[in-house]
Amino acid sequence: MALKTPNPNEPASQDEAANSVPARANPAGEQSLRSPSTSPPSVANWGTQLRNLVIVAVATVLTVAVVLGFQTQTPSASLGELAEAAVPLETALANGQPTLMEFYANWCTSCQAMAPDMAELRSRFGDQINFVMLNVDNSKWLPEMLHYRVDGIPHFVYLDGDGASVASVIGEQPKVVIAANIAALIDQSPLPYAQAIGQTSDVKAPLNPSRSDDPRGHSAQVVN
Repeated sequence: MALKTPNPNEPASQDEAANSVPARANPAGEQSLRSPSTSPPSVANWGTQLRNLVIVAVATVLTVAVVLGFQTQTPSASLGELAEAAVPLETALANGQPTLMEFYANWCTSCQAMAPDMAELRSRFGDQINFVMLNVDNSKWLPEMLHYRVDGIPHFVYLDGDGASVASVIGEQPKVVIAANIAALIDQSPLPYAQAIGQTSDVKAPLNPSRSDDPRGHSAQVVN
């Protein structure tokens, strides 16, 4: 049987036309309808977010701590406030209570440093003893300065209920030392720190040892 040679000018048969139809191309919009593939967040991303949260939390805590620290370190009382609230010397010598008398000055750094502690001690013991403050820059206290031989401040004098001197403590003192002395003074016991000496600021004042030993003898000269 002879093979039929295809004639290019002859129309193709129906079967041949069906087989020769090219494959249909995908519509242009079909690709855009397919949703892109998404993957869950990696462990590394979660770790980074957690680290950032921890850093923010720590920074917030440190900021609050710094603010509270500054507020805590702020002195609760000044020398001026303590002096205004002090018991007048003449009253202290007449009310029968023991007395803690402090010689001070506004420029005295040790006095300033002790002011918060003294305010706390006054709040604790103020109903049992007199807290008296004498400013050495005020000339009206010169008789007391001479009597107690004040040449450095702060200078603390402990007086019993009769106004007699029990002990003198010179210089900046820890709060626990003064508290222990006050408690002993109230109990009429020997002061455990009667000879304590701390940092002082010098005071220039003439000393006259030939004065009366009774502070009542010169308190009348003074107006607090």
